[in-house]
Amino acid sequence: MSGAGRILVVGLGPGPAHWLTPEASHALDIATDLIGYFPYVERIPAREGLVRHGSDNRVELDRARHALELAKAGRIVAVVSGGDPGVFAMAAALFEAVDHGDDEDRAVNIAVLPGVSAMQAAAARLGAPLGHDFCAISLSDNLKSWEVIGRRLTAAAQGDFVIAFYNPASRARPDAIHAAFKLLRELKAADTPVAFARAVGREDERIVVTTLGAADPSICDMSTLVLIGSSETRFIARPDGLSPWIYTPRHYGAGR
Repeated sequence: MSGAGRILVVGLGPGPAHWLTPEASHALDIATDLIGYFPYVERIPAREGLVRHGSDNRVELDRARHALELAKAGRIVAVVSGGDPGVFAMAAALFEAVDHGDDEDRAVNIAVLPGVSAMQAAAARLGAPLGHDFCAISLSDNLKSWEVIGRRLTAAAQGDFVIAFYNPASRARPDAIHAAFKLLRELKAADTPVAFARAVGREDERIVVTTLGAADPSICDMSTLVLIGSSETRFIARPDGLSPWIYTPRHYGAGR
């Protein structure tokens, strides 16, 4: 291994530059190479000395191996993801590549830098829906079967967690979100608070607050974070037509 190369796995946050942490900003300033999905790479301004390696979706392991090779050649590599890199993102892909690599891969200096997740950003807009126990489930069946997704949804509903859906729908998977809502409507009350938070923090942000019974899951796309309340999650009505706050009390069992 030559030089003092390293990999910095950077969370860019949901979108706005002011949600990028100072630590992440510094990593982007010192990186010699930038690796990630095209839309995330394009969020980083070009500068002298920075080589950009954008790639398409579904090639996470290829990106990870490329980052390892560059780091072993002495480069400082920033591997970027939206939100937090450890939540359904590149940190896991990188360590999977290390796990299946050789001793030289395992010796690479790797640091994972946290970011604001889509779930946190959406929750902050809504009030405090994650105030009690919650879980996050990706509805993508690219790397796991729908049977597994359904089993986890059932367990989360029966456990009365607040549930955050990542990757709820895409052009290739338009039906998953409908199947998820059908299952949850059989297990949870129709008045359970639900929120669709799309592109939080960006110019095209859109937030819809509704209930499980009234929700229209067809409004989802891959930029949407869906939050499903627990039996304790509550609305707080606001005046002048403002959207209600949503929060989940810290104490469980107090009633609704």
